[in-house]
Amino acid sequence: MLASSAAHSDRENQENVPPGPKGAPHSAAAAAAAATRTVLGALRDNQLRLAQPQVPLCPVPWSTNDENYVAAPVGKVGSKQPAFTIHVDEPESPRPKKNGAPKKLSPNAEYLALEAAVASMGSRKPLTPIENPMDLGSGSPSIMDMSIVQEVEETVNVNHVPDYVDDIFKYLREMEVKCKPKVGYMKKQPDITNNMRAILVDWLVEVGEEYKLQNETLHLAVNYIDRFLSSMSVLRGKLQLVGTAAMLLASKFEEIYPPEVTEFVYITDDTYTKKQVLRMEHLVLKVLSFDLAAPTINQFLSQYFLHQPASSQVENLATYLGELSLIDADPFLKYLPSVTAAAAFHIANYTIAGRTWPESLVKVTGYTIESLQPCLLDLHKTYHRAAQHTQQSVREKYKALKYNAVSLIEPPEKLNL
Repeated sequence: MLASSAAHSDRENQENVPPGPKGAPHSAAAAAAAATRTVLGALRDNQLRLAQPQVPLCPVPWSTNDENYVAAPVGKVGSKQPAFTIHVDEPESPRPKKNGAPKKLSPNAEYLALEAAVASMGSRKPLTPIENPMDLGSGSPSIMDMSIVQEVEETVNVNHVPDYVDDIFKYLREMEVKCKPKVGYMKKQPDITNNMRAILVDWLVEVGEEYKLQNETLHLAVNYIDRFLSSMSVLRGKLQLVGTAAMLLASKFEEIYPPEVTEFVYITDDTYTKKQVLRMEHLVLKVLSFDLAAPTINQFLSQYFLHQPASSQVENLATYLGELSLIDADPFLKYLPSVTAAAAFHIANYTIAGRTWPESLVKVTGYTIESLQPCLLDLHKTYHRAAQHTQQSVREKYKALKYNAVSLIEPPEKLNL
């Protein structure tokens, strides 16, 4: 058995090698056959084929009717090429039998038949123009449909999906409970305080403005920090490293072009190395169990604006109040993002337009003014003290014209509760 397999292997090896020198054990016929299967043999055959005169293809007749349409085979050297003819469709007549050959016309008869066919068509008349294209009716689309020509592009809101609005809002309400940090986690931290956290968040606001990041990126980063600190004790020397890793993760999750890791190392003034940032990023991911799609105040505000449209000034003021709540962990960590967003919407709407929490949002959210009252009072107090707060990055950010300079608007003395 082994001998037969070895012989078969030797035979295959001999077939796949070029012919050996003169006096090789295999025959001349086998060598020639093997040579044709090698690269050299293929090249030799190709050169011989190219040396032969190239024969052009016979032209295919123009007619494609019935049995007259036949693809011409490749001609031979010296063979005459068929003459160029113009085929004219003959009038309908009984088909010839399969056994009988089709009747052929002489070139002169074909020309006369073509001339007669053209003459029978008569003089050509121009097409009558359509006076009113709309007379074609709805069933026949017109090329001159002015509704298509004058179509104006409208701004599309990707969040506006009426068929799924209720399901989306229900899902966000469920996830905000799951992704909520512990309220009193700072009491268990041995080396950091709420003031240090406020300084860190204020610095992240500046980072977001420096690299032109989305507002959602900032909200996500703060959520990651609070959830991480709810489970891990951190020394004050590593708190900025946690914030940097959280901002890096939020950028990767939210931004189209997130900044590189080296950029985040640079903004820390090289306090930490690239390796330290990546290690902390890995640790944050493990502690968060890779749950990065956390609902934020910014997302809930977008949902409220879909149900109750407001002016750009109201939207920007509500967004400003939502970011002000990120600075102070106490008292805003005890409120769900949907509640804080509702309070921000109410205060902004009342400040700009004099309106209160609308009935349409009461039906959607289930929140009434009475249920929102504790958060409304805390956020209104923060709004009043914003100018005297130690951290001013959020207020400086919303002084820009793209935000309608809403941070310069004076808050109302009292709220209509």
